[in-house]
Amino acid sequence: MAQHKNLKNMKTKMYIGAIIFSGLFCENLLNAQTPVPEMPVKKPTYQTAIGFRAGGTSGLTIKQFTSDNMAIEGILGIWPFSMSATGLIEFYTPTEVEGLNWYYGAGGHIAFETGRIYYANDVNRYVYREGDLGLGADGILGIEYKILPIPFAISLDLKPFFEINTNGRAFLSLHPELGVKFAF
Repeated sequence: MAQHKNLKNMKTKMYIGAIIFSGLFCENLLNAQTPVPEMPVKKPTYQTAIGFRAGGTSGLTIKQFTSDNMAIEGILGIWPFSMSATGLIEFYTPTEVEGLNWYYGAGGHIAFETGRIYYANDVNRYVYREGDLGLGADGILGIEYKILPIPFAISLDLKPFFEINTNGRAFLSLHPELGVKFAF
């Protein structure tokens, strides 16, 4: 019994540590004191975009520019028997090509798993287990092209994340992704 209580206390401390680390990381990213070389700021070619992402965190996405070079993106990731919600703050750097921008940023996510998981190596059957909850810190680095004559934008990025979940496991992944969005 004491061992179970110690394990539970250790998991709680890991969650608290991950949340504090994520908050400090995001705060330092947003309040960096190092001067960034000035790039000519171009107005974004759209304000809002809604679309799909395919790759590591496949699902629905919505992006809203809050200034000429900053956007907030929300992603609803969907997998069989699980889902996640991710929030990102992204900073945009223009290139020489109109409509083409580099972007980078950070944020966090929460993931839910229902507990019904299919294991192909377990005689192709469903195995029921306790559902999990995961919290994580995310980064993003990518390139996006807003197709100028039509209202669509395509992006290719890496969205690495670190996650700790309630069953005591930790995950680290790069998650390469392709996005297609309707931009208006």
